[in-house]
Amino acid sequence: MSFIHGYDPDTLREEIDPRQCKERLDEIGEQRSLPALLERVWLLKVLDRLDDALVLSEQSVRLARMAGTRKDLLRARILHASVLQFRGAYAAADQELTTCAHEAEGQGWSAIAAFAYQHRGKTHYEAGDFDAARRDFKRALFLRQEAGASDDQLQSTLLAVDAADRRRARVAS
Repeated sequence: MSFIHGYDPDTLREEIDPRQCKERLDEIGEQRSLPALLERVWLLKVLDRLDDALVLSEQSVRLARMAGTRKDLLRARILHASVLQFRGAYAAADQELTTCAHEAEGQGWSAIAAFAYQHRGKTHYEAGDFDAARRDFKRALFLRQEAGASDDQLQSTLLAVDAADRRRARVAS
């Protein structure tokens, strides 16, 4: 079940049903598996409980480092960086996402690299650097196409490219 009902065309943030997300958060409870931790982090992030999301995201990175695969660790780090982005720590998020994107590309993990570029694009977008955001969204689109991503993922990236173009045009005029 997807909790994302769309993306805000101006902020590019996920549109969710808060009630649904809170119910799922209660369902997961205090489960300690890496997938449960990552899901809890995401739910806390979209519910704007950023302090809790940050603490749990740091925990998930530690758990992935100790007991997960390299792919698990990258996913956890990307999610942690997205929490930083939501908190307005753009430089820290950018640095972490850049490292993750390069590592994923170096390993040939297109889907994970695209995930990192998409979030780095959102970080640039929120920071007001629409040219860099557009470059990252275009890179994410290419990598998602290469990885055979779902139509929903491709659409979310195309929406992001369009939003960056609109903002660039607004700033230029």
